Amino acid sequence: MDRMRERGIKQGNAWATWRNPEQSRSGTGSRQGAWVYYKTWGNQKIEVVAKQNERREWVIISVWSDTVSKRFPAAPTTGEGKTSFLKSLIKILFK
Repeated sequence: MDRMRERGIKQGNAWATWRNPEQSRSGTGSRQGAWVYYKTWGNQKIEVVAKQNERREWVIISVWSDTVSKRFPAAPTTGEGKTSFLKSLIKILFK
């Protein structure tokens, strides 16, 4: 719990990520037997690693987050910048 607070992750967001993830996958390597759950909250992507114990109770092993990078550049609000934004967007879409 302390590490989660240090990482700026709300307990409710971690819980909701585990209960209702956007994506999940089985763990590999040292996380074999565990599941990794993902959900994006604003610009924060939360990852929760959980595993069932011998009594089949879910135990949260770790929670961390990463900032989500934006795929498209921010749209300018006026003038000539709009043209360069459209050019950038077209380059991204037609690569």
